[in-house]
Amino acid sequence: MIDLFSSHSQQYAEFRPTYPQALYDFIYSHVSTFEIAWDSGTGNGQAAHVLSHRFKKVLATDISSKQLKQANKADSISYSIAGEKTEFADMSIDLVTVAQAIHWFDLDKFYQEVNRVAKPDALLAIWGYGLLRIDPAIDLLVTDFYKNVVGPYWNKQRKLIDEAYQTIPFPFNEIKVPEFKISLAWTIDQLEGYLTTWSAVQKYIQTNRVNPVEALISQIAPLWGVQTLPVTFPLFMRLGRVNPTT
Repeated sequence: MIDLFSSHSQQYAEFRPTYPQALYDFIYSHVSTFEIAWDSGTGNGQAAHVLSHRFKKVLATDISSKQLKQANKADSISYSIAGEKTEFADMSIDLVTVAQAIHWFDLDKFYQEVNRVAKPDALLAIWGYGLLRIDPAIDLLVTDFYKNVVGPYWNKQRKLIDEAYQTIPFPFNEIKVPEFKISLAWTIDQLEGYLTTWSAVQKYIQTNRVNPVEALISQIAPLWGVQTLPVTFPLFMRLGRVNPTT
């Protein structure tokens, strides 16, 4: 598992978008029992916090101690440092989730662990979101920035996001999922904060000692017009039943 977010964990917690309740509700509609959930690659605990409202216990793991320090705390959430492998008991988990992180995983190791810890009929849900959309003029600038300015600084795993996780091996009894999206109202400052959390932007800054987002925002500012604008992220998910009993 690759850690590209410890250096800006506070910004990550502040500016990364949250997932709609409809996504969780769809997952819950397929869950058999709500005893224990494992949120792997939990980051700042965004998904773990939501899961804690339904599950008696949530085990949230990440390889970044700095990310975990920013996490939402709750009595029912147990945070620990772990990668694809854990010390969780065999056949103890009802739901495994990975939000915007599985493209960094060693899939063979992770899937082996999922099969070990999952109860019969447990679920694995992996999801992520693609490039945001605002309006055509701003989208052109953001897309050019994404592909041409910081494009060379993306890790190869980013391609899996662009392909909406459809090319990721998923050896489970897959369940068809509807389309989801994240809908927000952002100020231009929030946009700037979010773009700065991109791993490619962080690598650009480390290499060139300058934040390329500042130049992009200066281009976007005349087009922004009002205090907030609607921002949409396309969401994608793959959902599968682990060790199905039927």
